[in-house]
Amino acid sequence: MPSPKTFTKIADHFRERILSGELAPGAKLPTNREIAGQWQAAAATVSRALQALQVENFIRTTPRGTYVADDPRWTLSARDRLARVQRVKSFLAEGETSRVTAAELIIPPLYVAEIFDLETGDQVVRREWLAGRGKTRTVFAVTWYPAPFAALVPDLLNTAPGRNHGLSARVLEATGRTISHARDDMHARPADAREASALGLPVGSPILAGAHRWSDAEGIIEYGEWCLPPRFTIGYEYQP
Repeated sequence: MPSPKTFTKIADHFRERILSGELAPGAKLPTNREIAGQWQAAAATVSRALQALQVENFIRTTPRGTYVADDPRWTLSARDRLARVQRVKSFLAEGETSRVTAAELIIPPLYVAEIFDLETGDQVVRREWLAGRGKTRTVFAVTWYPAPFAALVPDLLNTAPGRNHGLSARVLEATGRTISHARDDMHARPADAREASALGLPVGSPILAGAHRWSDAEGIIEYGEWCLPPRFTIGYEYQP
């Protein structure tokens, strides 16, 4: 049987080159035979790797060869973003940039106050931001933090360009907290007016909406709400 390890390495190799922009939309990939020779892999192993990339919409195949999709779609789940925070101290995917549209201390809606176990009138930090890659908008999100974090990490209230990069990791470093529990919840629904405007979609377009909670024994460290445009794919790897 084809080696799962080699299959994964080949798929990861080309996925990373596409995400980094090294392989631009429309770029032609080496032939299956060339890939097999480079990786010293069986033809079936190469086929499985490319089939996975095609299912993920990274590539397209034609009688003339295999090409990077003209409009590749990708994003990271909250689980993937947490892994990046822990591994490389960045909440964003490779090649992804973000723009903060709001950062403020506010009295939150009741459901957010309950998530943070706040008393009436207590404040939280609210940050609203967009992530994208080139002209493609990949995520519209709102993240919430305990109000005392703002004194330890002033950039929580900063909307200047670049201040969103690595922010979650800086929160953990400054507070000395460690995320010991994480949960994602997702559901598909129509976009409301605010979400549609942020993502450049007609109101009512289908989106994948979700929320994540990162916490430790002391309580919630970060609560986030986010939505993705149509046709974006997120996925999880797991081993039985």
